[in-house]
Amino acid sequence: MTPVLEEASKVIEVPLDAEHINSFRKYAELLREKNKVMNLTNITDDTGIAMRHFIDSLTIVSYIRDEQKKQGRSDISLIDVGTGAGFPGIPLKVVIPDMRLTLMDSLNKRIGFLREVSDALELDKVDLIHSRAEDAGKNKKYREMYDIATARAVAALPVLCEYCMPFVKVGGVFVAMKGHSEEEIRDAKKAVALLGGTIEKVDNFTLPGTDMNRSVIVIRKLRHTPAQYPRQAGKPSKDPLV
Repeated sequence: MTPVLEEASKVIEVPLDAEHINSFRKYAELLREKNKVMNLTNITDDTGIAMRHFIDSLTIVSYIRDEQKKQGRSDISLIDVGTGAGFPGIPLKVVIPDMRLTLMDSLNKRIGFLREVSDALELDKVDLIHSRAEDAGKNKKYREMYDIATARAVAALPVLCEYCMPFVKVGGVFVAMKGHSEEEIRDAKKAVALLGGTIEKVDNFTLPGTDMNRSVIVIRKLRHTPAQYPRQAGKPSKDPLV
């Protein structure tokens, strides 16, 4: 795993030191062990975990650092919606330790695993929320409380916008991680506008060492999300805002 991480991290310009790599090795070990008793990932080989989980997660480091510069502070808050086994949130936290991280997932068993990982890697300023995005997005404790929301391949982009944008402060960003997504971006224009945002940037690239297409869509929050969004649990996926 070490040489794979070292080489690929150079390509994406997120250099990793020995401490980072040690954390990722520990994380991979915990992931494989827990995966024996619950379904966290179907990728279990060293190279697969390194590239398709860790390096893939780290491809948005530059966007977070851009927001740190814009905000003029390092302790910006990021919520990872539908984090699953902790991607991209935990790898991001490993290399950007000052960031305040919130991991949200609808399955309590996964939240338990993420607590184990956070403890094992000695990560601080990490909050864990067991909730569906539609429910938490209505909660004043979380609504419009984050500088950045992100999600990795949780749903189609119009649905993902309704899950994530209610969490973002006005002036903040939603950073969506997708496969190749031209059609989804077209479909999401109505949702983005309705939810108070504008598409600021779309970057397409190939994940290093693979033939896998990736897109990062940066959506800037310009105004408050109307109170009726997100709609009740299940509605965004059944009746997307297109």
